[in-house]
Amino acid sequence: MIINERSNRPDRALDVAMKMLNAARTAPKGRGFDYVEAAVVTGDDINRLSDEMLRLFAETGKPVFNRDGYNILKAEAIVLIGVQKKPIGLNCGFCGFPTCAEKPALAPCAFNGVDTGIAIGSAVALAADLRVDTRVMYSIGVAAMNLEMLGKGVSLVFGIPVSCSSKNPFFDRQP
Repeated sequence: MIINERSNRPDRALDVAMKMLNAARTAPKGRGFDYVEAAVVTGDDINRLSDEMLRLFAETGKPVFNRDGYNILKAEAIVLIGVQKKPIGLNCGFCGFPTCAEKPALAPCAFNGVDTGIAIGSAVALAADLRVDTRVMYSIGVAAMNLEMLGKGVSLVFGIPVSCSSKNPFFDRQP
């Protein structure tokens, strides 16, 4: 049997994306509370994300949604990583409020953002180790939050498109 490298790129990209979920899940979290949410998007759901990004461009005029909305169509898979907005009870004041009880419900706990960042770093480090092209994009996360792809109320979502092409399509992006 001969398996040409070009014939199974989507399968290999999906395999790496699934491993990226594991890296995000096992990343360290503040006080050990696991509020991170993660998923892989493929196929028609990538098109749904793209459509929402283009809608956001039309609504806001922000060029990033237009550029990235088209760019993600080159991905074989997209990893989404976000977090539930829940304080971890340190009363540290990092969020700008003296205690967790005084923090407004809409304001995320500072550790929610830190946990999201560490999970993203772990996921993209694994992808880099496996020589798969990625890029962290907030624009994907905004669209994914609007579509509630990680569930209702999940915030600080970022998207990481994954590709096994000969050149990373997520750099040198055209406006």
